[in-house]
Amino acid sequence: MRRLFLFFSVSLLVCSSCQFAPMSGESKPVITLWYWNRSLSDDVIAKAQEAFPDVTIDAQKIGGDEYKTKLHTALIAGRGPDIVAMNDWAYEYIAYAEEFVNLLDYGADQLEQEYLDWKWQAVQDPETGALIALPIDTGPTALYYRADLFEEAGLPTEPDEVHAQLQTWDDYIEAGIQMKEITGVHMFESITKPYLQVIEQQSDKYFAEDGTYIGDGEAIQYAWNTAVRIHEEGLSARLTEGQEVNAALNGGDVASRVGAVWESQILQDAAPDTAGKWRVTRAPGGDGNNGGSFIGVLDSSAHKDEAVAITKWLVSPDAQLDHFLDVNLFPSAIETLESELLREPDPFYGDQVVADVFVESAKNVPPTFYGEHYGKFRTIFNDEMVLIDRANKNPEKAWEDAQKKAQRELSRIDQ
Repeated sequence: MRRLFLFFSVSLLVCSSCQFAPMSGESKPVITLWYWNRSLSDDVIAKAQEAFPDVTIDAQKIGGDEYKTKLHTALIAGRGPDIVAMNDWAYEYIAYAEEFVNLLDYGADQLEQEYLDWKWQAVQDPETGALIALPIDTGPTALYYRADLFEEAGLPTEPDEVHAQLQTWDDYIEAGIQMKEITGVHMFESITKPYLQVIEQQSDKYFAEDGTYIGDGEAIQYAWNTAVRIHEEGLSARLTEGQEVNAALNGGDVASRVGAVWESQILQDAAPDTAGKWRVTRAPGGDGNNGGSFIGVLDSSAHKDEAVAITKWLVSPDAQLDHFLDVNLFPSAIETLESELLREPDPFYGDQVVADVFVESAKNVPPTFYGEHYGKFRTIFNDEMVLIDRANKNPEKAWEDAQKKAQRELSRIDQ
């Protein structure tokens, strides 16, 4: 059996800072839930307590920066919460599925058709079929664009027309060339963001389901070459995340971005002076996903039946609608995606019903396999992409260096 201590420090074995609900003196079972701010609606958790009066739900909100480390520690120690929310890194734990309840043993198979297939499969062991978590929210991607700048550049402005013209990344790049020549505005804020989004549109990433490294294969090469072309055409504003990007978006120095649904509010906060000028349409190159979370039950739970029942309830279609209305978690439940309550016109986007775009994107994301090492390899390639964008590193040299670093990391993994 593979255990987490294979790759975490022994010094983490003692978890003196972890909080566990006391059992002594309790007349009802205590079900401990770990989550971070806005990963679940507090109101929905309160409703769950009402729905399960025979247990006490001890919901513990943990700071985002320490959340994953604290979960690691609890898993190594073999004692943790009953229920745990996990961000999109949940796929890393498929290799350690024995640490989690296989939800298929508790009737989750009867729920599968209620959720987007690619989201469900993302945390299912391809070898054993074990399901370590249930879907909460999703991060379908789309093209955010400035309609006024598109008009100034002689490009279409209506979402359907933009989508029809910008079917591929090559189409998008050609539009970026036109934008730069006519308006002087960059179509892209960086090349790292397009690189990531192209990857997220494809089924293949850095590893195949059998663990074979494919980071030197066609899918990654296509994403890499696409981003490099953006750089070579001078279409990137070469910005980093944070205030630099916010200022460019608010000042009209960047005309578009392909991003996830959760970036909608971030864009509004970053560029308040541009309200009414943005629109959203399906992304060039296809639909993808970036982000979204899950919730599972630990095998160490002493109250598995109750914990699983609560977990199912927390991600039910009705609960997902409440999660969306309260904290804007975009649903993974198909019934919830069809709700008219998602479809409110948004003044920031010219009163467009942007949910329609993201719903269609969510329904068409290709199933994919990430693997437990995806995050490390994404960082390796992203770091080299940053050097191309910010320091004009030779792209061929950057690709070569990324592959060398990948091979070194593979050597450590295989030891």
